[in-house]
Amino acid sequence: MTERSTSRPLCPMHRVTLPEPGPPRPGTLATGTPVWLISRYADVRQVLMDPRFDRSSLYAEDAPRLLAVPNLLDDPDGLLNQDGPAHQRLRRTVQRAFTPRAVARWRPWVAGVVDTLLDRFAEQSQPADIVEGFTRPLPVSVICRLMGLDHVDGERIRHWADHGLSGGAHTAEEVGRAMREFGEFAAQLIAERRESPADDLVSELVAAGDATEEIDDRQLVSLVCGLVVAGHETTMTALGNSVVYLLTEGRDAWAGLAKDEAAAGIAAEQLLRTIPLSEGLLLPGLIRRAVADTDVGGVAIPAGSVVAVATNSAGRDPDVFPPGPPDLFARLPAPGIAFGAGPHHCLGAWLARLELELALHRLAARFPHLRAEFTLDTIRWREGQITRSPVGLPVGW
Repeated sequence: MTERSTSRPLCPMHRVTLPEPGPPRPGTLATGTPVWLISRYADVRQVLMDPRFDRSSLYAEDAPRLLAVPNLLDDPDGLLNQDGPAHQRLRRTVQRAFTPRAVARWRPWVAGVVDTLLDRFAEQSQPADIVEGFTRPLPVSVICRLMGLDHVDGERIRHWADHGLSGGAHTAEEVGRAMREFGEFAAQLIAERRESPADDLVSELVAAGDATEEIDDRQLVSLVCGLVVAGHETTMTALGNSVVYLLTEGRDAWAGLAKDEAAAGIAAEQLLRTIPLSEGLLLPGLIRRAVADTDVGGVAIPAGSVVAVATNSAGRDPDVFPPGPPDLFARLPAPGIAFGAGPHHCLGAWLARLELELALHRLAARFPHLRAEFTLDTIRWREGQITRSPVGLPVGW
């Protein structure tokens, strides 16, 4: 976890200024690499679902630089950076575990994790830190239980995740060292599960990989590392930033969250739509590269161009979604795109939704008078990562 001192308070994520939705337009990454910014809802969905925009060509010899310091997302062998048949082979290895039907079977034990953490949180003296006591350990506990990592120190997982998604908080040497340690851990875990399979996702991945000669241990290591990090980072960030909003400007929705899980599920979708995980300072969106000349929203995107798909801006497109503060209990008029779309749609989207739904509902039901013992100006933030979320949030009840 990285905390940086700033000369002025940072605004909360629900107040972050995003690029206005509009036609594709030129921009630049933090590295100076030119990109086309794609910000309208229809254009975003087109690019994410069009095979003429891919990930693997971002790692061709002529590819421009995306990040100043490489991180876990930069692995050319990773699921994120494969396309076509290679991507489908890897994705099939794991996607059965994350279908809506499969995730629905996990509801009772995810609810159990939520309740256990809330029981412990209720015993703390006030004010208590809800990040340390709930929003951070929840997704880490869930992914560790799913992958059979309950024996692993959660802080060790956090260390790897912070370096794996570093956006400048760590040097290239520090990131490289942490990723080597992470890879060695994953390789040992795969060997152990191959020797003694268990009832967990890693054992399923190993069995699926061994059933075909098209997936090797190097790719399995990348899958395991990616799932451990992605399996909790997004939920942790979204939940922490949602609590900031709900205990301040969105306080009127608290009682509604407590009514039932379905209402909390609808609210989670609205929060994902309107509260970005990132400010977009390093990467202004999901990055793709055009492999052919393509028209997007009436603008010609030349082959070889890098595009930044701004799903956060698209989630506020006034041609699709009502402008202004979200009505947390109104269903979205169009599919949400916080988790992307198309072939690279986030594998863990349904698990993240389940965790957010249960966390918001049970937190509000258990603590109907939960109150912020912080102000928007006193929040300390995790910085130097691709995402931004609160370091801690003191609350009372």
